[in-house]
Amino acid sequence: MPSTVALFASSRRHGNTGRLMDRIAGELRIEVIDLAQCNLTAYDYDHRNRDDEFEALIHRVVEFEQVIFASPVYWYAVSPPMKVFLDRLSDLLDLPDLLATGRRLRGKAGFVLCSSLDSDPSPVFVSAWQETFAYLGMRYGGLLHADCTGGYAPERYEGDVAAFLRRLRGQQA
Repeated sequence: MPSTVALFASSRRHGNTGRLMDRIAGELRIEVIDLAQCNLTAYDYDHRNRDDEFEALIHRVVEFEQVIFASPVYWYAVSPPMKVFLDRLSDLLDLPDLLATGRRLRGKAGFVLCSSLDSDPSPVFVSAWQETFAYLGMRYGGLLHADCTGGYAPERYEGDVAAFLRRLRGQQA
């Protein structure tokens, strides 16, 4: 199986998205990095934030072949910690010493894991990920969504989880 890391971002580590992420991570035995616990500051056009943890984190992330991005759907978008991380990817395009790091994202597979209170994630949410991956030269590997209306019920997602795991392992879903 390709090497995989998960970037998790939610205001509740053990909420719906966290529990779904832990199910996937436990099955694959992969590391989950909680972006809410990282010292990441907002994008700054003048790059006065280079002393936070973004650069060390992105240097770790590019060592993996696959990246799972896990976030609940907040108002048709990602959670605030995930948005900060995604915005900071601009540093890889702006700063000459990070250009090579940014290029290392090309060809990697990006997967999305999310939960919401709808039967499907918003098309706007999905499209934002697909466009982001395309812009970075990453392959869109697929999405796992849990409709948590009425609470998180893992038994409702077993088929979706199995298909997602097959995609992560490089098998047909």
